[in-house]
Amino acid sequence: MFGIEIIDAGLLPAMLVALFAGLISFLSPCVLPIVPPYLAYMSGVSLADLNSGRVGQGRAILPALFFVLGLSTVFLFLGFAASAAGTLLLQYQGWFNTIAGIVVMGFGAHFIGVYRIGFLDREARMDAGDRGGSAFGAYVLGLAFAFGWTPCIGPQLGAILSLAAGEASVARGTLLLAVYAAGLGIPFLLVAGFLPRLGGLMGWMKRHMEQIERVMGLLLWTIGLLMLTGGFSAFSYWLLETFPALAALG
Repeated sequence: MFGIEIIDAGLLPAMLVALFAGLISFLSPCVLPIVPPYLAYMSGVSLADLNSGRVGQGRAILPALFFVLGLSTVFLFLGFAASAAGTLLLQYQGWFNTIAGIVVMGFGAHFIGVYRIGFLDREARMDAGDRGGSAFGAYVLGLAFAFGWTPCIGPQLGAILSLAAGEASVARGTLLLAVYAAGLGIPFLLVAGFLPRLGGLMGWMKRHMEQIERVMGLLLWTIGLLMLTGGFSAFSYWLLETFPALAALG
């Protein structure tokens, strides 16, 4: 009754968490505000022209796509490395989940505002050089972004890497990071295609950044608790019992 289907269905909650964690990373205080300037730089146009719509909306999509490919390259590599390490440490899985859960809950408490961890409030940017206006430059900038903003998106990324390391398969762990990259990258593509129309929405998000951070913290704290208590496995069983059709995924 509970064979490989449990494992496959059990990945669904982690995939949903990874997708939402990527979206929350996009909305973080050191990512969202720099999206329009980055898009303008990658497109080789001025920020005023990009915001006003005086340049074609498609002008920023191709650079944004290569930017997303660049950051996805790094995240996929990290996912592969984390899940590969996890398969080598299966005998310590219980200890690993406990420690990782506590650390992730600590990150969540930081964003909720219980206390502040200094290095998480700093940005460590990397200079991608003068390569604006080209697809290759956008790809390099994506690589630099994935490495340089780790102190800011590190808690969300670390939580997903912990989930990836807990998988018994390198492919499944890498998939989680691919989903995380999609959650972070798809909003970039949407903003690239519809920036003039999204100005009001992005302004609202910036004004409510404190509330967004708290949602981020609550998500991380919950992920940590589930890792600590084995809640993901329990949730997977509940999903299969509530939605039997999910067993067909296996």
